Amino acid sequence: MKELLPLAEKIALELTARKQKIAVSESSTGGLISAALLAVPGASAYYLGGAVVYTRDARRILADIHNDDMKGIRSASEPYAELLAKRIRERFGCDWALSETGATGPTGNSYGDAAGHSCIAVAGPRNEVMTIETGSRDRLGNMHAFAHTALTFLLKNLSN
Repeated sequence: MKELLPLAEKIALELTARKQKIAVSESSTGGLISAALLAVPGASAYYLGGAVVYTRDARRILADIHNDDMKGIRSASEPYAELLAKRIRERFGCDWALSETGATGPTGNSYGDAAGHSCIAVAGPRNEVMTIETGSRDRLGNMHAFAHTALTFLLKNLSN
């Protein structure tokens, strides 16, 4: 996680300077994104909370996303990442939200995505979605790559 800290520190500086807050919804990163943001001293100035939304039950309970909300959307997709980010932002009433959903490995997911597939979304004054494909089956390596990419993506959106 040490490699994530420099990104989290830059994000902390940006959010604190603007007096803005963030919430996080993550899946295959298992809390690494939130852990990096919380590792920065003074995180309570900008971090409101987060959720590891790993199952359908977690999606319903933590993100208030029900089966009807998922019509035409599948997990581990850009539309789902965008929905998660927007819903977490609404639920926390914050300036920004970051979401991540994917397949870490060593095998793909039940939707046909290969290991190393992740979709990331930022919701806030600007909304943006992206997909990363690492091509790797290394579960732990993918978790870190997804978290690093998500934090970099957030920082890029904060800077624009």
